[in-house]
Amino acid sequence: MLTVTSVNVNGLRAAVKKGFVQWLAATEADVVCLQEVRAEPEQMPEGVRRPDGWHTAHAPAAAKGRAGVSLYTRREPDAVRTGFGSREFDGSGRYIEADLPGVTVASLYLPSGEVGTERQDEKMRFMAEFLPYLRELKARSARDGREVVVCGDWNIAHHEVDLKNWRGNKKNSGFLPEEREWLSRVYEEAEYVDVMRAFHPDQEGPYTWWSYRGRAFDNDTGWRIDLQVATERLAGLAVKALVERAESHEQRWSDHAPVTVVYDLG
Repeated sequence: MLTVTSVNVNGLRAAVKKGFVQWLAATEADVVCLQEVRAEPEQMPEGVRRPDGWHTAHAPAAAKGRAGVSLYTRREPDAVRTGFGSREFDGSGRYIEADLPGVTVASLYLPSGEVGTERQDEKMRFMAEFLPYLRELKARSARDGREVVVCGDWNIAHHEVDLKNWRGNKKNSGFLPEEREWLSRVYEEAEYVDVMRAFHPDQEGPYTWWSYRGRAFDNDTGWRIDLQVATERLAGLAVKALVERAESHEQRWSDHAPVTVVYDLG
């Protein structure tokens, strides 16, 4: 069995103060993918930078205090790679991948965007470069006899069932037609599978992010934007997929919830 968990920590140092360390100590995951770490490795407490029992790889952003992705693995990876060959984005702390026996696991933090601003232009440029890389990664991994799962905050709700207030977000970043079409291409052209949706085909959500504003969490007014996107064979080996939603607003250590999938590799 290979258990993979992905979570946007919304600032790792802040998450540590709210319960991340206790969660990490209790998790049964073999791999943990973090996004929006927003800290240099030297800024992390030793028990977070290199916790006992874990091998860690961190890819901070060149712009301090922004983005940042990390991988925690129970066993030492055969290889770790940062970035995906992009001149613009390889220093932005948005992608890291590791080779484990039979599987490449990646942590992705896709730009969030904001309509009418440079942030949205940046998001679209990232997407334009990343889709060809997903195809390349799949082909390369297949030649090596391994599967792929790209975990992370994709910052796109694919369909109406993936966010509560879809009517009010048709013109907002994260639910724009061109973003949703791009995610469809990831599934249809690059032939990856949204593992959680495959497990819960008819369910609204399960949501993975709730705004801290108002009572979004209490009312379950959320978005499903944190995904595990896997090659078809690996997706078919999933035996359990769940969102680790906190029991109460007070018990949250991020505005996102961990997304966990158990794969039976045989």
